[in-house]
Amino acid sequence: MTLLHRQPSQLLAVWRLKRRVEDLLCPATGCQSRRSCSTLSEQDPIEIHKRKLFLWFSHLPQEEKQFGGYFSPESMHVDPLILERKAEERTGMLSSLQQIQTLSCPSLTIEQLFDPTDSWTDGRGLNVLLYGAVGTGKSTVVRKLVLDWCSGTTLTQFKLLVPFSCEDLGHLSRVSSLRDLVSRKYLHLRKHPLLSGEGNQAKDVLFLFNGIEKMKLDFSIGSTELCSDPNEALSPGILVVNLLRKYLLPEASIMVTTRLSALDRIPQKYVSRYAQICGFNDPDRQRAYFASRLLQQNGEAPFIQEAQALIELLYLNLQRESQLAAACFLPSYCWLTCATLHFLHLTDAKAPIRTLTGIYTSFLRLNFGGEVLSTGAGSTVQEHNNSLMLYVVRTVGKLAFDGVRYKRTSFSETELEQWIGGKTKTDEELHQLAMFRTDVVDFFLAPCVESGKHVQQLGENDERRYVFAVPAMQEYLAALYVVLGENKSALEKLTKQVSAVIGPASEDVSALFNIISKFIPIRIFAVFNLLKLFPKFYEKISSLNKSSIAKTMAAEMFRTEDSHNEDVLDQVEQSLLGVHGPQPKQYSDGQPFELYPIFMGGLLHYSNRMLLHQLGCSIQSTTVAQITSALRKYLVRELSKPQPPEELMDLLVLLYEFQNPRLAAEVLASIRTIRLTNIRMTSLKCFVLSFVLSCTPASYHLEELDLSSCLLTDGMLQMLRPAFRHTHKLNLQFNSLGPDSCILLRDLLLDTKISIRSLQLCDNPLLESGACSLLEALPENQSLTHLSLMHTGLGDKGAMKLAERIKQHTGLQELNVAYNNIGDNAALALVDACREHPSIHTVHLYLNPLSDVGKQSLYARGVPRSDGGSGRRVRVLASVTEGSDISEDWHPILSVIRDNASSWERERVKQQLQVFLKDLEWGRQQQQNLWKRLHYRRVEKGVRQTLRLLEKDTSA
Repeated sequence: MTLLHRQPSQLLAVWRLKRRVEDLLCPATGCQSRRSCSTLSEQDPIEIHKRKLFLWFSHLPQEEKQFGGYFSPESMHVDPLILERKAEERTGMLSSLQQIQTLSCPSLTIEQLFDPTDSWTDGRGLNVLLYGAVGTGKSTVVRKLVLDWCSGTTLTQFKLLVPFSCEDLGHLSRVSSLRDLVSRKYLHLRKHPLLSGEGNQAKDVLFLFNGIEKMKLDFSIGSTELCSDPNEALSPGILVVNLLRKYLLPEASIMVTTRLSALDRIPQKYVSRYAQICGFNDPDRQRAYFASRLLQQNGEAPFIQEAQALIELLYLNLQRESQLAAACFLPSYCWLTCATLHFLHLTDAKAPIRTLTGIYTSFLRLNFGGEVLSTGAGSTVQEHNNSLMLYVVRTVGKLAFDGVRYKRTSFSETELEQWIGGKTKTDEELHQLAMFRTDVVDFFLAPCVESGKHVQQLGENDERRYVFAVPAMQEYLAALYVVLGENKSALEKLTKQVSAVIGPASEDVSALFNIISKFIPIRIFAVFNLLKLFPKFYEKISSLNKSSIAKTMAAEMFRTEDSHNEDVLDQVEQSLLGVHGPQPKQYSDGQPFELYPIFMGGLLHYSNRMLLHQLGCSIQSTTVAQITSALRKYLVRELSKPQPPEELMDLLVLLYEFQNPRLAAEVLASIRTIRLTNIRMTSLKCFVLSFVLSCTPASYHLEELDLSSCLLTDGMLQMLRPAFRHTHKLNLQFNSLGPDSCILLRDLLLDTKISIRSLQLCDNPLLESGACSLLEALPENQSLTHLSLMHTGLGDKGAMKLAERIKQHTGLQELNVAYNNIGDNAALALVDACREHPSIHTVHLYLNPLSDVGKQSLYARGVPRSDGGSGRRVRVLASVTEGSDISEDWHPILSVIRDNASSWERERVKQQLQVFLKDLEWGRQQQQNLWKRLHYRRVEKGVRQTLRLLEKDTSA
């Protein structure tokens, strides 16, 4: 049933994969040939092995579903740079293009890794040690190697490839022979002659041991016995050592992958070739990787075009030798960049919900899942407390937290030594620290790039400084450090220890109380009762700590100095794509860390907590409940103050990342207006807004949702439809919405679940066709009372159509069709229709090309007939004057013109203002009353000020 619900493109991809496996096993054409090949493959263990390996290694981790759709590993793979290293220069991470260019090491392909070396002797296989730092792509290279061998495109000199996970081997406690070890994992290879050890058949075998650092190998003769019989039962570690020694199946070739810190685990004399994976050393490799990920879409043109535009902007940023280019030297950070951009720009409402916090948590799980810090050479037990990720939080996370607290993004080598080195004393701690510095530190921290010049090129007296490879990673780790409670005070740490020791003891004391109470004086029991207080005392301090975390989140969310910065999603985008055009104005002196509180909220979500638990970082449910309860109070308190649009957008992102519908509903209950004016809306932001408002009950309604000047598109309107259900007043002006948008708006007004009372569509090029589509909803809509179509390109035909349609809508009260190029006849017909309407009381017609006679007729039509005929009084706003009198609405008219003049056709607005001045001058001459003449002067002054303001903007 699952396949039935997949997209057609996904089913097609699955079918192609199946056909590819069949073609792999049956190269002949035709059904008969296929059946005969299938029969042969069932009899040939090697072909069965290839088929099963291909299916196993084609499986992608859950994190790859960030990009949507179905695609195979080979379609996403980009070969990283692999360098051959000499034994004496094998240590050290190559973390920059400058370091690579200074080396004379040749680059190698997978095929060339098994070319004979100078030390190679005939009759013996090669031992290749492939190593690299965290995130350079070792596992990806291994996966691609296995798939290519199965397809027959690489390493065809080997008839049999036997891959092993050293993590699995390290957990095996039972002894077994090499042949039994292979058949346990690959049953179809049981008793295969290539593994018998007879003759030189093993020359066609390649063993692949991935992650050799996960095994405890001892190459000393006294500790590890020699073995040359593949049928002799020994522990897996001894078998691997003898394979590398070339005592066991000496003709077989071996590839071993490991990290930098484990290079010396295998003595140099047992290694034929050292090869280091160096990641992506140039922007072209990085661009190829981005294209392989971001272009794997459903084939729709808008998605492909946007993805291509993102790739071009990324490429431009990489060519500038930016900090991002230094980070994307590691393929893992290329993955994070792609996942983040996919989340920001290619969000699909039909896809599973993704969060930014979830992306970063998945990123760490991909790179550190199951990783532990060895406690020494003699350690055999992997303890939960030795989780590598937890060690990262307590060291690098502590550094990140200190940077966020003091608004710093770069750190000196001295500071790194202080925070990451800490006060290590024991040999075990020093051993862990050495491994951590070798394997992990360079993954998170990179030399700072300033003005296109690498810090390594600075003078001797200049201090080298380091930054987090991706700026958001500093805020994520700082948030994780706080949420895990690692920033406890000395009192909190002491009370936790005392509570852990005394808590169980107090239960035993309580059990004894009833037994001996009759024989011991009552005062003695004060000591026993004191023991019971410690756990409660700790709980009290712990709850205060959780409240302080919630207070920090709210305070960081609404910092005054950051209130007018770009919204947080735009900041994330700019950190990846760079800023193209004018630099955004920075209102605060220090670095804004507005993602920090959002990550804190996202980390409390259940799915992220489960991923962190797999990494050895546990967040208790009681902790989440305490923080959530306190956070609700602090957020409501902050929202009682007016907040700028950017801060409201950040709040919506926080509630979205939290993924707690109850919290979202309770916080939004204190909000009746959401103004997101001038926020550059994207599909993601629209989805966030709709998701958060969907958490509220059906009875909840906003008084106003202001989305003016938000660059909305038709697709975004469709995505915002759930949000519109909770809105009474909807402001969509200045969004360049065209006629097609009116079809969506028409359906919106026809929806009985939506009760929009006021709809503002000013300054959108709806045109006559769009207006006609919109007006089709009027007969059935019963909620709309205010409709603004100012400057939408209606024209005379649109106005006449509107005059016909409004008769069928009985609830409309105010209609704005100003600045629509409406002439006298159409305006008169519209006012007549409004006068006959049962509820319309105001019509806006200013800035239309109306003649003086037409204006006079409009004012006369707006007044009920004196003969008692039908019709109501309707206020007609056509000019600042009404005949020889000043219009009561002259001030609102000028205010509207001032607010919108910058986006209108200025010459036309100037002409209308000149017409206003002529009308005022003529009316003033008709007045004999001094006070009325002064009133005319006052209005003239307002018009001239508006005219001067417009001319000033034009000259600027």
